[in-house]
Amino acid sequence: MSVPVSLSANGPAPIIALEIGITLISVGAAFAWPELCSTWFSRIESSLACLASRKRLAVFIVGISVILLRLLLLPRLPIPLPFVHDDFSFLLAADTFAHGRLTNPTPVMWPHFESFHIDMKPTYMSMYFPAQGFVLAAGKVLFGNPWFGLLIATSLMCAAICWMLQAWLPASWAFLGGMFAVVHLALFSYWIDTYTGAGSLAALGGALVLGGLPRFTRNQRVHHALLMALGVVLLANTRPFEGLLLFVAVSAFICRWYFSSGCKLTKSRLLLRSAAALVLLIVATLGMGYYNFRVFGSPYTLPYTINRATYGVAPYFIWQSPRPVPIYHNEQMRQLYSSEEMSYYNKVHSLRLYPVVFVYRTFVVSEFYAGLTLLPLLAMLSHVFRDRRLRFLALFLIIALGANAIQIFFVPHYLAPFTAAFYAVGLQCARHFRQWKPGDRPIGRTLVRFAILASLLLVCLRPFAEDLHFKLSDRGSVAWEWLGVENFGKPRADVERALEHLPGKQLAVVRYSGDHEPDDEWVYNCADIDASKIIWARELDPASNLQLIRYYNSRKVWLIQPDQSPLEIVPYVMQDKRASTPRW
Repeated sequence: MSVPVSLSANGPAPIIALEIGITLISVGAAFAWPELCSTWFSRIESSLACLASRKRLAVFIVGISVILLRLLLLPRLPIPLPFVHDDFSFLLAADTFAHGRLTNPTPVMWPHFESFHIDMKPTYMSMYFPAQGFVLAAGKVLFGNPWFGLLIATSLMCAAICWMLQAWLPASWAFLGGMFAVVHLALFSYWIDTYTGAGSLAALGGALVLGGLPRFTRNQRVHHALLMALGVVLLANTRPFEGLLLFVAVSAFICRWYFSSGCKLTKSRLLLRSAAALVLLIVATLGMGYYNFRVFGSPYTLPYTINRATYGVAPYFIWQSPRPVPIYHNEQMRQLYSSEEMSYYNKVHSLRLYPVVFVYRTFVVSEFYAGLTLLPLLAMLSHVFRDRRLRFLALFLIIALGANAIQIFFVPHYLAPFTAAFYAVGLQCARHFRQWKPGDRPIGRTLVRFAILASLLLVCLRPFAEDLHFKLSDRGSVAWEWLGVENFGKPRADVERALEHLPGKQLAVVRYSGDHEPDDEWVYNCADIDASKIIWARELDPASNLQLIRYYNSRKVWLIQPDQSPLEIVPYVMQDKRASTPRW
C-alpha cells in the first residue's frame, strides 16, 4: 500500500527588483515634479491629522486594522504552515501549555525524536523562553488555532508602537508610524507568517517600555510604571539580551532625570509610585525561576543553555571559542551544528571583521524595518542626533546595533525590542526631509509623500506578486519581510494529513538521503508523544529502529523519504533484523 502525496514548489525570484524600481521612480518623480498632486496630498494629510489628534481612537484603529486586514487576506495568504525549526519548537511549547503543563517527561525512545531547538533532557520541551509559547497556547485554546494568538499579539504590538510614538512625536506622525507598522510588519513579514522569533511580543515589550518612559518622567503615574514593568517582563521572556540593553539605557535615563531638576518627587514618593511595578517585576522573576526549575532542573538555568551545551559547537559571541563537538545520534544534527553553524561562525567571529558585520547588519535591519522605498529618508539621520528630544533614541539605536554585531548569529527579530525606536528615528528623519527645499522647490516634502505612497503600493501588490510574475523570496534570503511562506511546510503537512485519514495510530519513520538539507526537518511531535495519532521518528541504526517498532507495536509503521520525488508513504520494512543492540 502507498499513499501518493502531491507536491508543489516555488523557487526564489527577485521581487526586490520591483521594490528597487518603484523606489527609483518615486525619487525621480519627486525631483522632476515637486508640486505633483500637492493639493490631493494636503487634503489627505489634513484628514489624517484630524483623526490622529484623537489619540486613543488612533491607537485603537491601528490595532484593529491588523486583525481586519490580515483576516481579509486569508483567501490569498492562508494561515501559515510551520516549516522552520523554531516554528515547531514554539508550537511544542504551545501544545504543552495548552494541556496545562509547563513541560513534559523525557520520552522513552527519545533519540528517535531528537530535533532542532528542542530539549529532550532533563525534560522534553522547547529550548526557548516561554512568552511566545503562552501566546500561541492562548490562540489554540480560545480560537482553535495558535496562529490567532500570534495575530492578536501583533495587533497589540502595532497599537503599542502608535502609543509609544505619541509620546515622542506629533500625533499625526505617530499615527503614520503605527499604520506603517501594520502594513510592513503585521501583514506579510515572517513575524505574522511564521510562528518563530517572538518578534511581535518583543516589539510590544520595547514599545511599552519606551512609551511609558517619557510619560512617567512627566507625570509619574502608577499605570505608566506598570506598563513599563510589563514591557520588561515581555522582553525578559523573549529577547533577554537585547531587553537588558534597553533596560540599562532606560534606567540610566531615569537616573539622569531623577537627579536633575526635572524630578520633584522625594525618594519615598517615587518609590511609592513605582511599588506596583516593582511587585510585578518580583513576581515575574519568581515565576521565571520556577519555570526554569521545572523545565531545566534549576531556577538559575536559563532557556537555551542546556540545548546549546548539548548540541551546539559555535558560541554566541565573537570573542568566544568553539565548544568541543558533542556526540550526535543522527547525521542531520551533526551537519547543522558542527558544519553549517561553524561555517557561519568562521566567517563572522573575527574582531577584524566587526566593522563589516556592523555595516551589513545595519543595512539588513534598515531594509527589513523600513523597506527600500523609505531608505532614502535616512539621509537626514545626522539631523536627528541634533534633536534634543530624539537624541536618546538615536544614540541608543547605534549602541544596540553595535551590540548586535558582537553576536555570531543574526535574524532581524533579534532587534525587535527596538522596533518602536527605529520608527521614531525614521519618522523624525522624514520630518526633517519635508523641510528640504533646494532652490525653494519642495522636493523633500514630495519625496516623503512619494516614498510613503510607494511603500503602500508595494504592500497592495504583495498578495498578487505571483500573479504578476514576481515570486517571493525563499527562506534563505535576507529579504525577510517578503518571505513567501505559503508553500514552505506543505509537503510535510500533506503527509501528515494523509496519515490523519488512516484508521488507527501511525508511526512515521523518516529516512533522509545523504545530501539532505538539515533546514528541511520533518521530525517534530506533539507534547504527549505516546498519545498522538501520528508519531514522527527519525530512522537510526537497525537495532534502534527495531526497538522503536517493538515499543510501538500497536501502530502501523510507515516509511517517509522527504528527499524522494515523487514523495510516497509506504510501509516500513526493516533493513537488518539481525541487529539487537541499539547504539544509544
